[in-house]
Amino acid sequence: IGTTVAYGYSVFVTFFPKVVAGAGMNSMPYFDVAVLVIALILLGRYFEDTAKSHTSDAIRQLIGLQAKTARIIRDGVETDISLAEVKMGDTIRVRPGEKVPVDGTVIEGSSTLDESMVTGESIPVEKKKGDPVIGATLNKTGSFIFQAEKVGSETMLSRIIKLVEEAQSSKAPIQRLADLISAYFVPAVMMIAVATFIIWYDFGSAPVLTRAFLSAITVLIVACPCAMGLATPTAIMVGTGKGAGRGVLIRSAEALETAHKVTAMVFDKTGTLTNGQPEITDTVLTGDLSEEEVIRIAASIEKGSEHSLAEAIVRKAEEKTLFDVQDFQAIPGGGIEGVVDGKKVLFGNRQLMRDRGVNGVEDKNTARRVEELESEGKTVMLLSINGALAGLVAVADTIKTSAVETVKKLNQLGITVYMITGDNLRTAEAIARQLGITRVLAEVLPQDKEIQVRQLQAEGYTVAMVGDGINDAPALAAADVGIAMGSGTDVAMEAADITLMNKDMTAVTSAIALSRKTMRAIKMNLVWAFGYNILLIPVAAGALYPFFHFLLSPIYASAAMALSSISVVMNSLLLKRVKI
Repeated sequence: IGTTVAYGYSVFVTFFPKVVAGAGMNSMPYFDVAVLVIALILLGRYFEDTAKSHTSDAIRQLIGLQAKTARIIRDGVETDISLAEVKMGDTIRVRPGEKVPVDGTVIEGSSTLDESMVTGESIPVEKKKGDPVIGATLNKTGSFIFQAEKVGSETMLSRIIKLVEEAQSSKAPIQRLADLISAYFVPAVMMIAVATFIIWYDFGSAPVLTRAFLSAITVLIVACPCAMGLATPTAIMVGTGKGAGRGVLIRSAEALETAHKVTAMVFDKTGTLTNGQPEITDTVLTGDLSEEEVIRIAASIEKGSEHSLAEAIVRKAEEKTLFDVQDFQAIPGGGIEGVVDGKKVLFGNRQLMRDRGVNGVEDKNTARRVEELESEGKTVMLLSINGALAGLVAVADTIKTSAVETVKKLNQLGITVYMITGDNLRTAEAIARQLGITRVLAEVLPQDKEIQVRQLQAEGYTVAMVGDGINDAPALAAADVGIAMGSGTDVAMEAADITLMNKDMTAVTSAIALSRKTMRAIKMNLVWAFGYNILLIPVAAGALYPFFHFLLSPIYASAAMALSSISVVMNSLLLKRVKI
């Protein structure tokens, strides 16, 4: 508006100088003002766009990670084809130094892969037959063959790129506030410009029209809300890109903003705080069966279970011939049942045994032994054969080495830490003590995790839920911020606001730190943008003229406006250097 008015006035003066002079006004044109203002604004935009282009570096780097070709094996012949031609089910060979083209599972050979570009973990990961591999990761040593399972937009890298793009294009609540203020700010500036013209025209010194005209234009130029518009999106783009480079995927700008308000962090135990690979530590016999028979029957019925503890029992009996199981049924929060070798078998916790009236569960020696094992942080499962207790199997899951440090850091940040688990209170508290967690939500059924999260929210907490299993998905969705472990299920990742691609639990604190530092940058940007306008609009209107006889030129106003936008972008780019 300012440059158009200046140009229009100049054109009128050029063609009708006598009309202007006849009105007692200076007939000087201001083409130079219009040209220089536009030139300075364009120069500022150039520097601004150059700086903003770096905010999308994370996307370009992720896209650049993709392999260009794949060496497929068809009918015994190895052929190099473009990545776009790879189909699901193709058999692909990866040689040392090559990138894995797509996601799949190793079917032959072994190697170590550098997965840092996806997970942020610098230590190479060993891969053997049956292990999953991620597209774009780098094969370090051996040669292996794998079967393609996810191609094109379904690969992990493609999903990461999509998540980052969506996050960078989304709006944070604080940005909506800036947009709302701008909606009132622009008409207010128009009114200030008109008022400036009127005041200078009525009360200013000669040449009144020239000074009124230039002051009004200067107000319009200096108050351009570009910096306010850039304050939030530039910081969001840099922040989400920074997170992606560290294995922290943020689904939306709203999640990034909300994370800095978190006051309570709820951790699922198995697979999140623990490695999710428990081992059998004790076997207690209470009937006529031998230890080998107890393990064999328990493994036979557990082989159909998806519970992480089942893996430990099945691994223990992997060299034994297992029985076929009929009438298998999982009992949520209790255990499993079925018919093994013609016998009615029940395998689960004490409450399940009590509910089914199993003989021997209330025996004092049995109860004492169970309590001893649970006090050591072990999960005890009871085996019942035809309604009689046959033995106890104690399983312990190891705590992740980074979990203790993570809990300590969260406490230092003033965040209340909870552990939620289906384990009994004694076992849960034993593990919590090792982690330094004082608040434990134990014996929580899978469907009740969401209820516990909402209860904490009702108590006034802003809750973040960290989990990895399908049964965590409702709680992840209910939490103010859902954080899924990348090693978990796709359902959990879809329900979560933030996904941690590596197994290091300190990534949780990295996500919180990133949110806090990004919000600090946004607030600094907004303070600078609003502060700039609050300070310079009065100067542009001529507030300093009565005291210092100083009027701000439209040319300098355009330079200042461009500088404010550049400063906001540069402040956002500083996020690239912060440590999380």
